Amino acid sequence: MAGMQGRIEDALTQTFTPAELVVADVSEGHRGHAGFQEGGESHWEVRIRSTAFAGQSRIARHRAVHKALGADIMGAIHALALDIDIP
Repeated sequence: MAGMQGRIEDALTQTFTPAELVVADVSEGHRGHAGFQEGGESHWEVRIRSTAFAGQSRIARHRAVHKALGADIMGAIHALALDIDIP
């Protein structure tokens, strides 16, 4: 998959081998708000389920996802809502 969605999915799949991964561009719902950019790809929601998160606190899980996405992806998006759990 091309574009930011594909980059996010690839990075998270390679790092966490998730049992479930849903990546949604929800930018249109933020039209007129800070960070909105025409064409989307500014606001994202991610639902990920992976055993890799076992034993980690909520903050550690969020940090792990941010690290997996890297500075390039994190710097290119405005907002990232995360729903992280163990399958």
